[in-house]
Amino acid sequence: MIKSRIWTGLALAVLMIGTGICGETVKDSGTSFAADAVKPYIDSGECPGAISVFYKNGMQETACLGYADVARKIPMSLDRTFMQCSQTKGFCGVTVAMLVEEGKISLDDPVAKYLPEFKTLYVAKKGKDGKTARVPAKNVLTIRMVMNHTGGLVTDIPSKNKRGWPAIPLRDAAREAANCTLVFEPGTRVLYSNTGIDVGAAVVEVVTGKKWDVFLKERVLDPLGMTDTAFNPTDEQLSRSISMYDVAEGKKAKFCAFRKKMPLPHNGPHIHPSAGAGLWTTVNDQLKFYKMLMNLGVGDNGVRILKEDTVKDVLAVSRRPAKYGGYSLGLVVNFDRGTMGHSGAWKTYCQVNWRKKELKLWAVQEWHSNKLKMPWFKAWNAAADKFFAAMSEQK
Repeated sequence: MIKSRIWTGLALAVLMIGTGICGETVKDSGTSFAADAVKPYIDSGECPGAISVFYKNGMQETACLGYADVARKIPMSLDRTFMQCSQTKGFCGVTVAMLVEEGKISLDDPVAKYLPEFKTLYVAKKGKDGKTARVPAKNVLTIRMVMNHTGGLVTDIPSKNKRGWPAIPLRDAAREAANCTLVFEPGTRVLYSNTGIDVGAAVVEVVTGKKWDVFLKERVLDPLGMTDTAFNPTDEQLSRSISMYDVAEGKKAKFCAFRKKMPLPHNGPHIHPSAGAGLWTTVNDQLKFYKMLMNLGVGDNGVRILKEDTVKDVLAVSRRPAKYGGYSLGLVVNFDRGTMGHSGAWKTYCQVNWRKKELKLWAVQEWHSNKLKMPWFKAWNAAADKFFAAMSEQK
């Protein structure tokens, strides 16, 4: 029965493959690496369901595995909505890159140039007596720093720790962030910060004179045809959502209604855009965004979102000092290898390789401490390697 569901999902997904990058016809690879690798964990109930996409040079393997809702036996499909959490950061990075491309901002501009509340900042400093004092920061906080997690800003501001990521508007979030003590001097260390990305989005709002989510929709989502991607999804979109599950190796997945960072209800007037984590989407839509990155700024509908040089020089290269690892503007990158991507707290993941024209996408709604420790994610990654090797041999 499970095998039937897996292959039914795979067959339905394949039927949805059509025109790809710049009018290119995306062909079914005829492979089943992901389905074969993940099937044992679907069978055991450890992994309730997942969507996998592998792509290389016009060949694509798409698999919808298991269930979006186990109890109701609703199968996975490419139009199922899900919260992509921190994968939202890459969308903010693209909007910031647009303003760099247009000459409206520089990554080394002080944040205070656009958000005056950041003019005077304080940093936590431990004295010789072992006590921590709040002293004026010496370094200038720049746009580059807030977008690459080297700004010293807290991971989440108090309002969002208490009420979740969509708790308050971006400008209010930036004001609250400016009043928080920096964890370290800007530019001297790394601390993963949803707050920093929110501050970057607030800069976009000031420069463009538009709400960040409006600017994102007008300049990225609509041009790419991402009609199912939103911060405040409709009731209909939420009716198609993938259920959330607590998972652990060797145990059956357990349904959970929500996580604290995304409290119920998931839509309504209390929902505010969060650039650090807050965007809902579908695999159909997410592929359009990541293939645009893979193709250096051109969507699979032929629409150019960014210049090729902007993607290579701003998004695809690390914006951190070398010793702090590869991270650009909301994206994990390795320029030499040609990789760009990000993961999300509910264990979503996508990485592209713009040099090799490769993509691997994993869509689930799971909660556990570390997806890298989950055996089905390891098996899926190994399947991706097999797919890329097989497609390379066909060339």
